[in-house]
Amino acid sequence: PAISYERGYKQHAKIYSHDLELKRLKTSQTHCGTPQRVFVPPLRRVDPSKPPLSAQRPFPLSHGTTTLGFVFQGGVIAAADTRASAGGLVACPAVHKITPIHSHLVVTSSGSGADCMLWERILTREIRLYELRHKRRLSIRGSAKLLSLMLHPFKGTDVSSAPSSGPRLVYVCSDGARLQGDVISVGSGSPYAYGVLDGGLSWSLSKEEAVSLAREAVFRATHRDAYSGNNVDLFHVTGMFLKVIFFESNIIKLVADIQGIVMEPILIVNQR
Repeated sequence: PAISYERGYKQHAKIYSHDLELKRLKTSQTHCGTPQRVFVPPLRRVDPSKPPLSAQRPFPLSHGTTTLGFVFQGGVIAAADTRASAGGLVACPAVHKITPIHSHLVVTSSGSGADCMLWERILTREIRLYELRHKRRLSIRGSAKLLSLMLHPFKGTDVSSAPSSGPRLVYVCSDGARLQGDVISVGSGSPYAYGVLDGGLSWSLSKEEAVSLAREAVFRATHRDAYSGNNVDLFHVTGMFLKVIFFESNIIKLVADIQGIVMEPILIVNQR
């Protein structure tokens, strides 16, 4: 009985399906064969226990960079490459990862480009609001603490300065810890940059020697690291002025020489 019932059910379902298709055909055509109205099937019910395909996370894209900063007797040097990568693709060969965001602060970015731009805008806003509220600039310690609070669950940060008491270089970890040092490099090319910096860095370097060392360190890193490359952007900060130098195809271009401003810190934000 069960088998005969199943056969009858299947035959009835087949006839019903045939009648439904015939009804769709009749309602979608006129006597001239021109479509008059289109049958729209009902929406399929989605099981709420199963997540839709659009909710799946995209595949991760590998990215990297080379940023560095060190102190010497002439102030602070910060350098970075200009390649933006997305996996095996060079997304842009001329990205300026060092950006002045205040009269005394410079930010370099490493990691996701969208996140870096977002944090740069937020930091610019917060520093400007602090200056308007308190009628003074935010100190390097305050900037480092502000960044550590903002980037605590996300990224890491380098902070370097050249105040009246002498140049300082601070690394702010993603967990909020702040470490001070004389040389810091962050990014996928940092191991190669450290190899050059450890062999040639000293406190008594002249400005020309420090600029050449930073340039060589980034170039050596770009030679070995696939995610770093193209050109080198370089910043030099002293107690009296800021010099922004861009290296493009081995040509040194002095882009800006801001005189008459007491430059305290240069801020290097590296988001991994």
